[in-house]
Amino acid sequence: MKPTLVLVGRPNVGKSTLFNRLTRSRDAIVADIPGLTRDRHYGHGKLGDKPYIVVDTGGFEPVVKSGVLHAMARQTLQAVDESDMVLFVVDGRQGVMPHDKIIADQLRQTGRKIMLVVNKTEGMRTAFATSEFFELGLGEPCAISAIHGDHVGELVELALSGFHTQLEEAEAEAGKYPKIAVVGRPNVGKSTLINTLLGEERVIAFDQPGTTRDSIYIDFEYNRRRYTLIDTAGLRRRGKVFETIEKFSVIKTLQAIEDANVVVLVLDARSEISDQDTHIAGFILETGRALVIAINKWDGMDNYQREIVKREIARRFGFLDFAKYHFISALHGSGIKGLFPSIDAAYAAAMAHLPTPKLTRALLAAVAKQAPPRGGMSRPKLRYAHQGGSNPPLIIIHGSMLNHVPETYRRYLENTFRDTFQLEGTPLRVEFRTGHNPYANKKPAPLTEEEAKRAHSRRRRNRKKYG
Repeated sequence: MKPTLVLVGRPNVGKSTLFNRLTRSRDAIVADIPGLTRDRHYGHGKLGDKPYIVVDTGGFEPVVKSGVLHAMARQTLQAVDESDMVLFVVDGRQGVMPHDKIIADQLRQTGRKIMLVVNKTEGMRTAFATSEFFELGLGEPCAISAIHGDHVGELVELALSGFHTQLEEAEAEAGKYPKIAVVGRPNVGKSTLINTLLGEERVIAFDQPGTTRDSIYIDFEYNRRRYTLIDTAGLRRRGKVFETIEKFSVIKTLQAIEDANVVVLVLDARSEISDQDTHIAGFILETGRALVIAINKWDGMDNYQREIVKREIARRFGFLDFAKYHFISALHGSGIKGLFPSIDAAYAAAMAHLPTPKLTRALLAAVAKQAPPRGGMSRPKLRYAHQGGSNPPLIIIHGSMLNHVPETYRRYLENTFRDTFQLEGTPLRVEFRTGHNPYANKKPAPLTEEEAKRAHSRRRRNRKKYG
């Protein structure tokens, strides 16, 4: 098992900056605004020689007893319970604050290993930057600058010095499992759905739209199969994205969709299906990700209301005829068991291997059943097909005059391949490639003197023979 390092501290002391430095990524949103990170954020440590997991937490406000800040503090304590080492991050330029003393007292009570990290010490003498923090009683502080990377490597070595770890294919394991992104508008129940799946409160579910701001990656096992769940920030309409942070969250959500293998689009059955829902679905389709649609808050609705919702979904999402629909209650857990068979089928279809002989036979059978329409003086010729990629499956068709194949015939071929190979839950792309004619722009070589004489003689004989 890789050791887990958890970053804890007051808001705006640089925890997310340090997280990005340790993971060599930009996975955590960073801005000069306190309280930006709200959920636990997991990443694979990539700084140093030993493998480890690093967890970014929201600003720790243990004195607040209600609201989002209280939920963030509870999240932080849960992360500390999972940790092998707590990195307590403080601000070297502000010095010891009253909240730092409260946090230090709470961390001591957990019984976990704690290392005091004094951040923002660039340009300062180490002894001067750390001397004040000895009063916290957490041992010798480690002075760093997360934004510049000063002494961060030494911090990692010190934090991991007591752990005997082995690589054990750690890097290979990280990318083996299906990634499932849970997306949708704010307050449709995405975090509640993930918490129900996990059986614990891993992400904050709060009755305030826009609680989740980062995309949170969570390793998860269901029915003896492992997955990575991605909880994303709610996507609002562009006109309603006023805060800079919310704009970053939209980008993170779109990146999570592109990074996923399967996307679960969560809709709210009790609110009108909006244009934003169709925009999100359109982006998922554009990126080519496998898709499962979960209509949440289905409990407590009568048959008439349910029929109205089904008709509206069929009208607005007719372009997603390949996706499976599930009517669920994330809060009560009803209908959720059916999600994973659809997710597994969609993932298998997205990653399917399609042999060239079978693809070509399916292509020729489709052409025999319905030939492509003529393009000009001749008809396009479709000769053979092979797979060009997966997630989504890409089928490349070779032939001649394929630039004249209409879009309707492309869709006909897509449906034929989907039915032939039973590709449920994933979009399918067909690409045409016309073969190169080696003589298209090639000028004939000039005749030799002997060839020119023979050609002249043939023309004279033909004139005498045929007049």
